[in-house]
Amino acid sequence: MSDKNKKKQAQPEQCQEDIRKEEAVEPEEEAVRTEQEEKGEPQEAGEAAQGDQKSGEAPKEEPSGEGTAPLDDRFLRLAAEYDNYRKRTAKEKESIWNDAKADTAAAFLPVYDNLERALKQDTADEAYKKGVEMTMNQLKEILSKLGITEIPALGQPFDPNLHNAVMHVEDESLGENVVAAVFQAGFQCGEKVIRFAMVQVAN
Repeated sequence: MSDKNKKKQAQPEQCQEDIRKEEAVEPEEEAVRTEQEEKGEPQEAGEAAQGDQKSGEAPKEEPSGEGTAPLDDRFLRLAAEYDNYRKRTAKEKESIWNDAKADTAAAFLPVYDNLERALKQDTADEAYKKGVEMTMNQLKEILSKLGITEIPALGQPFDPNLHNAVMHVEDESLGENVVAAVFQAGFQCGEKVIRFAMVQVAN
């Protein structure tokens, strides 16, 4: 066989060998791409792109204080309601306490009246009189500690809110509508009248 024919025969064989090499390279490249996908390299690239997209977004605006206005109003209303409730409760407690004191004092007023009558009686027994005076003073002290006071009456202008007029007398020296005599002492606890003073009024 001549050299020329040998060269012609060698060329097809060389082409076939090149094709086989290219076919062998393609699976290797495909394997490399598959391996990169499994390792997450394309995902990292996607995340980087997503991060770039987020960085390009406009910053979120901070919420204004207008949204908290209803809450502030509600808090102020609750605080005002609680303050009113506290004041109302304190006033009710004070009223209950004053009523209890008034009821207790009212139960002792007949004892006061009897001691007062005993002191007006003439007696030669000074020890007896001294004992009654000490008892009366002790009772007055107890009533004073409870906030119970005697209603001023004798020589005072007549006050229907404090005095109970049972008699009238003509006395120009006293003036008109003035208490001329007291038949029974009256008492009050603060502004609450426990017993009206029974009086005689000058016309």
